[in-house]
Amino acid sequence: MTDTLPPSAPQRDIHFREFVLLCACLMAMNALSIDPMLPALPDISRDLAIPHPNDRQLIISVYFMGLGVGSLLFGVLSDRFGRKAVLGSAMALFVLSSIACATAQSFPMMLIGRASAGFFAGASRVITVGIIRDRFRGDAMARVMSLIFAVFMLIPVMAPSFGQAILWVAPWRWIFWVLVILASMILAWMLVRLPETLAPENRMRITPRGLLQTVGVIMRTRSSIGYMLASGVVMGGLIGFILSVQQIFFDVFDAQAFFPVGFAVIAGCMGLGSLINSRLVQRFGARRMSQSALIAFTLIAAIHLAVILMGLETLVTFMALQAMTMLTVAFTASNFSAISMEPFHKGAGVASSFQAFLTTALSSALGSIVGRAFDGTTLPFTIGLLAFGALSFLIVVWAERGRLFTRPNYGALRDAEIDFH
Repeated sequence: MTDTLPPSAPQRDIHFREFVLLCACLMAMNALSIDPMLPALPDISRDLAIPHPNDRQLIISVYFMGLGVGSLLFGVLSDRFGRKAVLGSAMALFVLSSIACATAQSFPMMLIGRASAGFFAGASRVITVGIIRDRFRGDAMARVMSLIFAVFMLIPVMAPSFGQAILWVAPWRWIFWVLVILASMILAWMLVRLPETLAPENRMRITPRGLLQTVGVIMRTRSSIGYMLASGVVMGGLIGFILSVQQIFFDVFDAQAFFPVGFAVIAGCMGLGSLINSRLVQRFGARRMSQSALIAFTLIAAIHLAVILMGLETLVTFMALQAMTMLTVAFTASNFSAISMEPFHKGAGVASSFQAFLTTALSSALGSIVGRAFDGTTLPFTIGLLAFGALSFLIVVWAERGRLFTRPNYGALRDAEIDFH
């Protein structure tokens, strides 16, 4: 596909448990950059004179926009220069962008800082997926991804409470300062402990022809492009939830004090789902697990819509149904990612970049539509979930040519080294 670069000296490997924990922390950078902000949005809105309540969602949505654009670049660079150097440089720039947010004196400056932070945070997402693909594939990759999701989901479970705790003792700007400190610690850990996982023979020179070849393979591989699109659509529901949840708890149910606990319960179900998936996916297969979960996601959204239309919606019904929804999302996220990355041992960084860009751009656009449609009820959000679930299922049917619940024979690389106990 492209010329290879000269080999480099091998580095000492990292223990599997530390590898999972470090990858989880790297991927959790995005949760750390979003969820602690949610309780602070009213305070930020007041201090920066944001005119309309729905406009405060831009603090979150521009981050996702930057994330999508950054995701397109950093995986490509990591295929050329190695995972570690590119990831370390991007994380350092992420820290500087977060400092800009902490010191922003106007709404436009805050949005610029947030978009920049999202752009550089794209590296932590796509390069981490590339690192995992360097070591595992197929159902084994899905299992490792689920373990990582289960660990990193502890962040959004605790993040709103963490953000609220900071607000009790300090202004909202300290949420960003604490983010700067945590990101710097993760950066130092990565630089000291993570070996370079990209084999010398798999390094590629960046050429338009090579990039187009990899993108062409993605576009021609029905399962890859199909599951990327399906992931972006169904994750639109998750983005819509993140954008709307603060207003739902505050404005719909008047439950400001309960928001950190309620968010933790809902997000905790997603972490639980990732842990369950990690235990079952190699037994039943990524396709069977994710397709079943997608059907359940759509049915739960239909039930939720019926509850709203019958006038039975309460905080209890909202939390219960959203907890079940997040449980099913956990089974789709890691499995869809692993399925779409199956064909890419060489060029995993480019494939991961394209995957992250496509899914983030699509989910951000769809989620923003849901967020902006907030009208003081949970109806627009729930209609969005139902529509996204149904559309994602149709895309999966297309990707699999109508043959659902199959299990192709994809083995595991270095599976003997995985110790899950």
